[in-house]
Amino acid sequence: MTHRRTLLAALACCAALTGCTSHTPDGGPAEVGSTSPTPSVTGLGSVTDGTSGPSSEPTPTASGGTGTAAPSPTVPTVRRCHTSEVRASLGPNRPGAGQSNFAVVLTNGSRRTCTLYGFPGVAFVNGAGEAVTPNPERATDQAERAVTLNPGDSAWSTLSYTNPAITGVTTVTPAALLVTPPDETDPITVRWTGDKVSNTGKASVPRVSPLMPGNGA
Repeated sequence: MTHRRTLLAALACCAALTGCTSHTPDGGPAEVGSTSPTPSVTGLGSVTDGTSGPSSEPTPTASGGTGTAAPSPTVPTVRRCHTSEVRASLGPNRPGAGQSNFAVVLTNGSRRTCTLYGFPGVAFVNGAGEAVTPNPERATDQAERAVTLNPGDSAWSTLSYTNPAITGVTTVTPAALLVTPPDETDPITVRWTGDKVSNTGKASVPRVSPLMPGNGA
């Protein structure tokens, strides 16, 4: 009887131990040393679920604060020139190949450095300040640039057009040219010293270039 009780107790203990054994999802026993997947950190701030292979890209590492940042684009800090700070003038005609070519000049008359960028506004007007031609076209095929003017420095734009006598368009003789610095709204009145210009907008249309350093001489 004692031997039988000992045998039954041993069988019961074996059954209990068998019920505590871990299993893999397919019902088989787990291999020695195996563990379920756990999240792992592969780089600064990046986390994977343990199922994907290593990335082909190098993982970032802390640099200890010795790394260098990419240089930032240079941003102009000089303020633009306002109408009240510049003087406008018109250079002499420099004709060539049937073209009339004038320099529209803006000069910094203030005591501070300022910047001009882009095209000046240009309009032909009569004695009453009324426009007598369509607006001149802009030479958008030419690059715009920032022109920094110290006190007394100048920037200029080419005003050119084909001689109206060649194209046969109707014309008008303006009394003045209104010149407006880029990004400003107040114009400067300059006496027109050229000849007749087209007033149709069909041919011999005046064209202005972006401002460049210098006075166009």
